[in-house]
Amino acid sequence: MSGPVAVSKYDPFARLLHWLVVLLLVAQYVVAWTMPGIHRGTRPEGLIVVHLDLGVFIIAIMIVRVLWRIVRKEPDVVEGTAFTRGIAYLTHGLLYLLLIVQPLMGWANASSRGWQVTLAGVDMPALAPKGSAIGHTLGDAHQLFAWVMLVLIGMHVAAALYHHFVLRDRVLRRMA
Repeated sequence: MSGPVAVSKYDPFARLLHWLVVLLLVAQYVVAWTMPGIHRGTRPEGLIVVHLDLGVFIIAIMIVRVLWRIVRKEPDVVEGTAFTRGIAYLTHGLLYLLLIVQPLMGWANASSRGWQVTLAGVDMPALAPKGSAIGHTLGDAHQLFAWVMLVLIGMHVAAALYHHFVLRDRVLRRMA
């Protein structure tokens, strides 16, 4: 009886989900940086609605992605020291966490403003009551963690490029 067969690449569906999240994040950050500022009395119109829609879609894709990762085998472990593997696992874990929690904070903030959040035209439940102080605080945290996520994304991209151009291993090709 032989052991499990090593997988060198992520499966096509996992790669699709990864690159879909990348595209959604690029769109989300572009929209976030170009939409009008949100203040008391701001109405959910135009780019603000696009921002909300993208956030809920990111949550939905990330839920599928987490479930897929639970049921599917991950490619073989990348060589490296215990420290570098630990940093990689920590970075990936934080990215997964923020990719779900970050939009939830924005959704709670939208709910506290009385805005309706939808997914594919379906009204989603409010995550905070209208006027909720916690919803407004989560909106402030949403802005802060957007920068934290950018740092983590930068670390993730830098590590992938380091593996590809310096170590010349197959790490980057696993997701291509």
